[in-house]
Amino acid sequence: MSLLLDINPVAFTIGSIPVRWYGILIASGIVIAYVVAQYEGKKRGLPKDFFADLLIWAIPISIISARIYYVAMEWDYYGANPDKIIQIWNGGIAIHGALIGAIITAFIFCRKKGISFLKVADIAAPSILIGQIVGRWGNFMNQEAYGGPVSEEFIRSLMLPDWIINQMYINDPVYGLSYFHPTFLYESLWNVVGLIILLLLRKVNLHRGEIFFSYLIWYSIGRYFIEGLRTDSLYLFGLDLRSAQVVSILCIVIGVIGIVYRRLKVRPVVRYKDK
Repeated sequence: MSLLLDINPVAFTIGSIPVRWYGILIASGIVIAYVVAQYEGKKRGLPKDFFADLLIWAIPISIISARIYYVAMEWDYYGANPDKIIQIWNGGIAIHGALIGAIITAFIFCRKKGISFLKVADIAAPSILIGQIVGRWGNFMNQEAYGGPVSEEFIRSLMLPDWIINQMYINDPVYGLSYFHPTFLYESLWNVVGLIILLLLRKVNLHRGEIFFSYLIWYSIGRYFIEGLRTDSLYLFGLDLRSAQVVSILCIVIGVIGIVYRRLKVRPVVRYKDK
């Protein structure tokens, strides 16, 4: 958490209710991601309202699962303060928890609809990255999810505009007043490169599932290393293991196994552009 805010995290108020940039950016990311997935889904033969119907379930379940994940990793605190568990408005959600909830929801939804989960996952993978790209700027507005302290010389060597540099000058309760690694930006840019790669892979017409597995691998490689810079990591049930790094390793393994298995074992071959 920070004490200095160069940019007001509250965009505007409705009466006495503050509307924060974080919420606006998260919502914007979801809308853009939906539009992109809907357009591609139509080209790939999905029902017209498929993603709209999916999001009705996926959004609330993802929020709940993101909170459950966070609370589980911080159980020493929440076990002693159970009344705080539902107070999600005070912060405390985790992207990996949201992803787990969204993937499980999509898998069940696809089974109910009789549509291949991997087909939907391939279509949605670039949209997931879009949501993550935009969402990380919500962390920037809140001055959170930053890395360890750095010198002013270092952060200026990144050739960032002053409005980003100024926002990274934070009075941290542990490290004091300093500049900090803009890890939100590192991850956002990593995901931009990943988005370009996934869009190019569509043209290659890979085996079904490989775009989704490539997403898992790409995002998780970046998240693993960027997480190592963070000062606010969740730790795996009190162990000296950052939960995001452990989950990232698991996702990389799942992605590699998924690609290898489908290449060697799945016949007949079904490709991305097949309807």
